[in-house]
Amino acid sequence: MGVEDRDWWKDAQRQREATGSSPRFSKAIRGVEASREGTGGGSSLPRGLRWGPLGIVLFWLVLMGAVYGGIQQVMKPRQVTVSVAGDITIPRARDGHFYVTGLVANQPVVFLVDTGASLVTVSQAFADAAGLGPGQPTRFNTANGTIEGHIVPNVPVSIGGASVSGVKVAVGLVGTGPDKALLGQSFLSKFRITLTRDAMLLQAADRH
Repeated sequence: MGVEDRDWWKDAQRQREATGSSPRFSKAIRGVEASREGTGGGSSLPRGLRWGPLGIVLFWLVLMGAVYGGIQQVMKPRQVTVSVAGDITIPRARDGHFYVTGLVANQPVVFLVDTGASLVTVSQAFADAAGLGPGQPTRFNTANGTIEGHIVPNVPVSIGGASVSGVKVAVGLVGTGPDKALLGQSFLSKFRITLTRDAMLLQAADRH
């Protein structure tokens, strides 16, 4: 490199130092500023990140809706089958219980089969909708204490095409929806019950 070349190089260096940046860096800065001007001078964050609290709320609403839908699907009674002989097979639900749709006094209901319950049991709201009479006042001892209720005799109850008349129904179920009920022994005692790993089989007790 000659003396003239060195002088030219030094002059170029001094010029870059005087401007405070290299031409390439200046172009980058101008590009960023042009980008900001093109967006109206707002935030350079992606639009999805600028939703803020509203986006978070919408995300959780969608997530909760999906979870609720999944729970409802799990709790939905699985298809009950009835054989030609009239045997009723109730599949075990994913939560380990047995659910079956039926009727109490011609009012639709979803039963939880409870072999430990003495009576078919419904809520007061369901009894009102089904037009059940006042019955005999009584008290029920529950895990949450003693509650007032009554027992209504001679109520028709049916599931899977099998109907039993003259069933005693207790009114006083709490903590469930108005379309939920317990299917207890006042109905189940009319059947022979066989439990397997995946199902409950009900067979008429008076069938030979």
